[in-house]
Amino acid sequence: MQTYRQRKMEKQSIVSIKDLTKENILELLRVAELFEKNPNRRILAGKVVATLFFEPSTRTRLSFETAVNRLGGRVIGFSDPAATSTSKGETLKDTIKMVSNYADLIVMRHYLEGAAKYASEVTDVPVINAGDGAHQHPSQTMLDLYSIFKTQGRLDDITITMVGDLKYGRTVHSLLQALSHFRVKFNFVACRELKMPQEFIEFCVNNGIDFQEHTDFSPEVINSTDILYMTRVQRERFADLDEYERVKDLYSLNLNMLRDSKPNLRVLHPLPRVNEISQDVDDSEKAYYFEQAHNGLFARQAMICRSLGIDVKD
Repeated sequence: MQTYRQRKMEKQSIVSIKDLTKENILELLRVAELFEKNPNRRILAGKVVATLFFEPSTRTRLSFETAVNRLGGRVIGFSDPAATSTSKGETLKDTIKMVSNYADLIVMRHYLEGAAKYASEVTDVPVINAGDGAHQHPSQTMLDLYSIFKTQGRLDDITITMVGDLKYGRTVHSLLQALSHFRVKFNFVACRELKMPQEFIEFCVNNGIDFQEHTDFSPEVINSTDILYMTRVQRERFADLDEYERVKDLYSLNLNMLRDSKPNLRVLHPLPRVNEISQDVDDSEKAYYFEQAHNGLFARQAMICRSLGIDVKD
């Protein structure tokens, strides 16, 4: 029978994947593995977690709330800011400080970049960033890392191909930064309008990361890949809807395109998808995006415990 031991650890916010060292990441993966074996523990008995979602979410919010419930904690919060005092003009600072009176941990998604960092600076309660604009999404990154580790058995010496919206996609930006700790080769497949931003290209250069940029989603790229990371072109990030219409259907994966791919290739996607992965891929053994979403439960349980200073042992 598995047990856990709680020792005094420092509580800390997780605002960016850059807040975590390589050792932190590996420890979180270890704890996620423990939670996959046994997700139902009373570690959070007596704890209250506030989920503040100023931007729509299904998977992330339900995954965090399920994580808390399975660990014996209580959830308060909202998924519609229109039903809160923010609709009356209350500032983010005041909302955070008010909620801090009631909760031991805040999980927040916000449409403004930097909102989670600001929230962590105005409260002593730890904050986990559940996505801020096109900036960071560290809990998605951790479930992505766990999915890669589970399917490949390692995080070193793999080739990852990121496809689609590399400009606004906070998931690919965070994953790139996290994998800088490991020996990974990247292919960036995108049109000119959605290419990887220059700051992340410079990040690769400055950190000695092997990468290539492509506009063609070619068989050569697919067949050299271990992890194929598809992304949705996000309409909500476009100020110009004509630009969105021009680029939304440029990159789409179907089953035939995987015909000659490596046996270990797995297709990931942060979801929701629109038409960038054909439904005929769903029944392939190489489709892993639904399992990837399930892994979010265990990765987020590990992050919650880390933020609350709870050490989880086998």
